[in-house]
Amino acid sequence: MAIIKNIFDKYRADFYILHKINQNYLFYMIRQITLWLSAFRLRTLPLSLASILMGSFLANRLLDWRIFTLSILTTIFLQILSNLANDYGDSIHGADSSERKVAQRAVQSGKITAEQMKKAVILFAILSFLSGMALLVVAIQNLATFLFFLTLGIFAIFAAIAYTNGKRPYGYAGLGDISVMIFFGWVAVFGTYFLHTQSIDFQIFMPAFTCGFFATAVLNVNNIRDIETDQKAGKISIPVRLGREKAVIYHWFLLVSGMLCTVIYTFLHFESVWQFLFILSFPLILKNGFAVQNIKDSAKLDPYLKQMAISTLLFVLSFGAGMWIRLL
Repeated sequence: MAIIKNIFDKYRADFYILHKINQNYLFYMIRQITLWLSAFRLRTLPLSLASILMGSFLANRLLDWRIFTLSILTTIFLQILSNLANDYGDSIHGADSSERKVAQRAVQSGKITAEQMKKAVILFAILSFLSGMALLVVAIQNLATFLFFLTLGIFAIFAAIAYTNGKRPYGYAGLGDISVMIFFGWVAVFGTYFLHTQSIDFQIFMPAFTCGFFATAVLNVNNIRDIETDQKAGKISIPVRLGREKAVIYHWFLLVSGMLCTVIYTFLHFESVWQFLFILSFPLILKNGFAVQNIKDSAKLDPYLKQMAISTLLFVLSFGAGMWIRLL
C-alpha cells in the first residue's frame, strides 16, 4: 500500500506542476493576444470599412459579394498595417515618448518590443499584398487595369508604412492629411466602385470626398490631441503648423465640407426622400466638431477619435440604407 501511495503522490505532484505550467502558458497567451489587439487599434477599423461600404453602396445592383468580402479583408489588413507601422515609427522618431500620457502605444510602453513590432509590420504588409492580389484576380480581367490597380495597392502599402517610418516620414512633414484624403477617400471609394462595376463615374467623387474629409477629421482629432508631444518631437502636423485655434477651424471645414458633398450629390441624383436618410447621422458629426472646439484636455478629447470613426460608419450605413430603400 505504501508503494502505491508513493506512486500516487508522485503522479499527483507531476500533474499539479503540469497543470500550473499549462495555466501560466494560457495566461501568457491571453495576455499576448490582448496586447496585440490593443496594438491593432481596432477602434480605427470603422473608418476604413466606411470607405469600402460607400463604394459598394454606390455600385447598387452591380455589387459583387466576392469583391466586397476581399475588399473588406484587404482594408482591414491595410488599416492594421498602418496602425502598427505608426506605433513602430513614432517610437523610433520620438513622438511616442515617455511624456505621452494619453493613448500610450505598445512599443512606447514597453509591452511589445520594437523588433517584435517590426516583424508584425512585415507580416501585415505581406497579408495586405496577398489579399489585394486575390481581390484583383477576382475583380479584373484586363492586364493593363490589373497592373494599374496592383501599382496603386503597392503605393497604399508603402504609404501605410512611410507615414512615420524612414529617414523622412511624410507624416512628420504635415502630409498625412493629403494621404488620408487620397487613400481613404478617392482610392477606397472610387476604386471599390470600379472593381464592382468595371466603369467610371466621376460624380461619385462627391461621396468619395465626404469619406476623405471625415477620415481626415479623425486624423485631425488625433493631431490636436497630440499637438504638444508632436511639437516636441518635431512632428509638424497640420495642428502644429496652424496652432490649436486655427486647427479647430480647419476641423469644422472638414466636417461641413464632408456633409455638403453628399448633400449635393444626393440632390443631383434625387429620386426619393429616403436618399436623405444619412442626415440623421449629422448630429453625431456636429457633436464631434463641438467637442474638438471646446475640450482642451487631451485625455478627455481622446474618445472622440473613436466617436468620429463610428459616426462616419453610421453615416455611410444610413446613406446606403437610403439608397437601397429607394430601389425597393
